[in-house]
Amino acid sequence: MFIGGLTALLLQSLHPLAMAAVAGHSGFRGDPWGRLQRTSTFLAVTTYGTAEDARQAVDHVRAIHERIRGTTAEGVPYHAADPHLLGWVHAAETDSFLRAHERYGARPLDAAGYDAYVADAARVAEALGADGPPRDRRELSERLTAYRPELRATPEARAAARFLLFRPPLPLPVRPFYGGLAANAVSLLPPWARGMLWLPRVPVVEDLAVRPTGQALTRTIRWAMTPPREA
Repeated sequence: MFIGGLTALLLQSLHPLAMAAVAGHSGFRGDPWGRLQRTSTFLAVTTYGTAEDARQAVDHVRAIHERIRGTTAEGVPYHAADPHLLGWVHAAETDSFLRAHERYGARPLDAAGYDAYVADAARVAEALGADGPPRDRRELSERLTAYRPELRATPEARAAARFLLFRPPLPLPVRPFYGGLAANAVSLLPPWARGMLWLPRVPVVEDLAVRPTGQALTRTIRWAMTPPREA
């Protein structure tokens, strides 16, 4: 979730309307960890909470989306509740979490398991108002491809990538740890997305250093977050 979440933010930023909404309304620069915490709480509630808790969480987010409107620097209007825009945000997030779990999960799923994950995630996206969310991995891949003509790296998207990857508001002792997570998040991006954000790929370094670091970090986080067994 840590690595996949960063990947998702980078990928989502490539839709100019989604990036304009984030830049204009989310306050991610002033309170990035608060925004991450709120997103994590929503994911946890809609995954593990009761149906009523999930409904309340969805209603809360829908109310926020309804208020977020504006225009891009080019004068194009956007609305966070737009079903098509929500569809992009959902597809990018689902694909990023899936890729992260496939590479770093303690127990990667089989093909049917990942299809089931996409189908489960689609229920939440549909409740949020997304436009016909994909129901399996094949549909997810096709949906991402369908959005490609709409994507580009705006100055705001590249600035957000620099902020997330190179200037996070963290104490210096923690930055190497975060840097390992960020490098692995970049490595999960599709090649075309990395190219748009000017994030080059160095295969040897990634294979010999970045990926093993990511696996070690995720094992450490998993160990740290495992509740102690009762005697």
